[in-house]
Amino acid sequence: MVTIKDVAKLAGVSPSTVSRALSGKVPVDGETKKKVMEAVEALNYKPNVLAKGLKEGRTNTIGLVLPNIQNPIFPYVARGVEDVARQNGYTVILCNTDESKDIELDYINKLKNRWVDGFIFATAVRDATHILDLKDEGVPVVLLVRNIDNKVDAVIIDNFKAAYEGTCYLIELGYKSIAFINGNPELSLYRERLAGYKSALKENNIPIDDRLIVQNVEKMEEAYNVTSALLDGGIMPDAIFAASDPKAYGAMGALRDKNINIPNDIALMGFDDLDTSKYMNPSLTSISQPCYKMGTAAMLRLIELIEGKDVKPKVDTFDAHIVKRDSTKRNE
Repeated sequence: MVTIKDVAKLAGVSPSTVSRALSGKVPVDGETKKKVMEAVEALNYKPNVLAKGLKEGRTNTIGLVLPNIQNPIFPYVARGVEDVARQNGYTVILCNTDESKDIELDYINKLKNRWVDGFIFATAVRDATHILDLKDEGVPVVLLVRNIDNKVDAVIIDNFKAAYEGTCYLIELGYKSIAFINGNPELSLYRERLAGYKSALKENNIPIDDRLIVQNVEKMEEAYNVTSALLDGGIMPDAIFAASDPKAYGAMGALRDKNINIPNDIALMGFDDLDTSKYMNPSLTSISQPCYKMGTAAMLRLIELIEGKDVKPKVDTFDAHIVKRDSTKRNE
């Protein structure tokens, strides 16, 4: 499939110049426009309807692309997006990708043909060139929860700071051997959370023990299994910091099944502060991130982009904070 980047490369100009030349709304040097049109003809490039700006008018429909609707944080995020969308006369099309780039690309192509006005993506991995391509084509795009770089608008939390502060809190309580159960390191939020954890250990002169760091844990049952494996392998931390609440729930189940008391034997902390965390036994200490507010902010920003207001990319970073509960109270 020929993209605007292919046209730009052949014409020897930037993708944004190609977009301006094709839109006819912004003056472009005659010789430059000629090169662009020759490249378009040579490559048989077909600009998608969305990138042409919908000359007939907007549809007030946006695509919300989520990696896994079963992940408990995304209903909060989606509700924030949908509430603001409805208040402003927009309809949201929900797309669940199951973390598959192929499924994501299929949704993008289908939604283009249906004339959506823009996209909110909560799916960005390192290989997210297709999202950057949409941005280059002039499509309004906002990233949510996950980020690529500062070239695309995003609404996130400071994951490094949150994990750093969470680890420091455990250290302040007297815990020194802290295991870290992390997600997919291909995602920036998990790389940043791991970096925050490591930084806190280093600043407190606690050696980093790679045996205590477990990566690529996604599902609750996987967290259960890796926690069991740690203990069966003779590794007994005095605290576990899970990079999401569902991971913490899995770890809690493994500790309970092995008759390990929380927090007297091993303390436990999660990340998300889901509604269910306060009802766990013991109640789960967790890093709270304002998922609903982030969803509302992402939709408000997308509306600004659709309306052509303040189009310079910006990253809106929300604060997270520790919600202290019983699962870490041993030394309080």
